[in-house]
Amino acid sequence: MEWLKKLGKAIDYIEDNLDKEISYDEAARIACCSPYYFQRVFSYVSGVSLAEYIRRRKMTQAAFELQRADSRVIDVALKYGYSSPAAFNRAFQNVHGITPTAAKLGGSVLQAYPSIQFKIEITGGSAMTYRIAEKPPLRIVGIRIPLTSDMEENLRIVPAFWKASLQGKQFLEICGLSNGEPGGILGISVYKNPKEIYYYIGVAANSPAPAGMYGLEIPAATWVIFDNDGRFKEDVQSVFRRFYMEWLPFSGYKYAEPPDIEVYPICSGQPVHGHSEVWIAVSKEDD
Repeated sequence: MEWLKKLGKAIDYIEDNLDKEISYDEAARIACCSPYYFQRVFSYVSGVSLAEYIRRRKMTQAAFELQRADSRVIDVALKYGYSSPAAFNRAFQNVHGITPTAAKLGGSVLQAYPSIQFKIEITGGSAMTYRIAEKPPLRIVGIRIPLTSDMEENLRIVPAFWKASLQGKQFLEICGLSNGEPGGILGISVYKNPKEIYYYIGVAANSPAPAGMYGLEIPAATWVIFDNDGRFKEDVQSVFRRFYMEWLPFSGYKYAEPPDIEVYPICSGQPVHGHSEVWIAVSKEDD
């Protein structure tokens, strides 16, 4: 419950500052996590990136003002942080499909995106199969690609990285190194600081990293491990969302923020569906 309250307070901060500069650092501080993880969690639970959510909310409010008041387009653009009329025009059209000038005319069709509210709802629900496991430090060997603090950009980078890796010769070499737990091919998001964010494709291995690969040490942690069957991309994202919205609020645990681990079966071709696991590090709320 406490996690959802913190997330809700971060949304309140964003809503109170739509016509001011919105600090991702401040929103993350309110939610009690790093800016990177705040953006990542937000995209999982809301289904839209934080940047896109803020754009939609700003343009929703801008449209209301253009229609209900005799405001100049340039004044509304400046109010919502756009110093360039051209940039405001592009952002407005991306949300509403028409120009700000056209929006001032009666009968214009516009899009209204309401504020997101995070709350517990009573639903039919389906069971989440999980187990809690204390694990010693894990060593990962594999390849990696730098990520950015822009979640929208990362959503383009990671699928392209998987596609290129599965078609390359290194993938089979990586699979052959697997000799530890968790077994399988792993996708791991790692945040060290704003300038060191990586996504790894690798395996658990005790051997040194071969040339062209990297080693990664993950500290000992308590993991909640979710079993998952279905299409990998869609269903793994669903696991993360249900973890934050359904499992975490009632579990007595909090998100610990080490790397999250996606575990897929080792295979020679591109994995599409089957059994997978999601490992998320947690700690007890009173720790």
